[in-house]
Amino acid sequence: MTEHDPAPAPAGSYAVFRHRSFALFMGARLFATFAMQIVSVAVGWQIYDLTRDPFDLGLVGLLQFAPSLALVLVTGAVADRFGRRMIMAICIALEAMCALALLLLTLRGLTGPGPVFAVLVVFGIARAFLGPAVGSLIVNLVPKADFAQAVSWNTAAWQTATIIGPVTGGLLYGLSPLVAYGTAVVLLGAASLLVMMIARPAERARVEAEGGALDNILGGFRYIFSEKVVLGAVSLDLFAVLLGGAVAMMPVFARDYLELGPWGLGLLRAAPGIGAILTAIWLTRHPIRDHAGMMMFAGVALFGAATVMFGVSSIAFVSIIALFLVGAGDMISVYVREVLIQMWTPDHVRGRVNAVNMVFVGASNELGEFRAGMMAAWIGPVGAVVFGGIGSILVAGLWAWGFPSLRRIRSLDR
Repeated sequence: MTEHDPAPAPAGSYAVFRHRSFALFMGARLFATFAMQIVSVAVGWQIYDLTRDPFDLGLVGLLQFAPSLALVLVTGAVADRFGRRMIMAICIALEAMCALALLLLTLRGLTGPGPVFAVLVVFGIARAFLGPAVGSLIVNLVPKADFAQAVSWNTAAWQTATIIGPVTGGLLYGLSPLVAYGTAVVLLGAASLLVMMIARPAERARVEAEGGALDNILGGFRYIFSEKVVLGAVSLDLFAVLLGGAVAMMPVFARDYLELGPWGLGLLRAAPGIGAILTAIWLTRHPIRDHAGMMMFAGVALFGAATVMFGVSSIAFVSIIALFLVGAGDMISVYVREVLIQMWTPDHVRGRVNAVNMVFVGASNELGEFRAGMMAAWIGPVGAVVFGGIGSILVAGLWAWGFPSLRRIRSLDR
């Protein structure tokens, strides 16, 4: 909560935007995410045009994720010790400089992927520090009563940007790589300025000394493993997505099972995001007020069941509906999980907990795609997807039994 936003917003799905700091945060978040999706598509096209090597496309994602994993013990501690608003502004400004570097490299003419890969590493470092700061800042911008609604809008904005951004990036790259990168530079620059306009959050407890330096660095892991609610929420997402992820198999299903072209693959890729966005908007109007823990497990179970439905479907329309439900179930789980993690985590350790959570989420997505591809080579794409969906349902049941304190949570207000 800020000094300028002391009271809860009035009722209504848009009420949280009456907090000026949150409105500025949302604008910055939307611009920055949209810009990064444009960059991601542009870099992918540019690298593949340059090398024609699919392995290089894999490196594009790996180089951006690796810093989050390598720096997990540092990024969260920084978010807890220093001003999160300033960290967010600096990281987005660094991303703008990286986009500008890609634009200048394109102007000079690329002869190999090396310089682009170097810029992507810097992008990854900026993202590694940005994630914990963003996740920890939002709870400082709105009153506790409005936090669940803020999470819904934040997630809806992210999902919207991740759906529209790649399409826009492709269109802009079709005009010119310079147009794509130039647009990203402008959006990231605007996002950084919006962050600087956010009112300084009220003074919060700083991390000074909880023991030695190593104790401070490991504080996020220590808290997660000591607080069963947070441990259950974080690990539930890790294993459910690790088993249930079907994104890597979409091109196979689009081409070989559903006999769709590239446009059909686009529909398949968009369906989970559309389901998530509509669910997030619905949750802003109808927030979960009771049985929150069970609703989270139900969301994971729906995610798994819809994954099975997608795996066995041979009809395009049914497959799209299944993926829509995958996104809806995932959004319910994400909504409850994110609110619980933030509200059950003390502010002085929130950055470190968010850093660990960010790595777990990233790892579950990356490893989930690897799991699906590896199993598809053994038992076929259908078997791999169905196995993963059943696994997610089993995870929901096992976690509901193994974490009774999480299952019994009724309200999202601690």
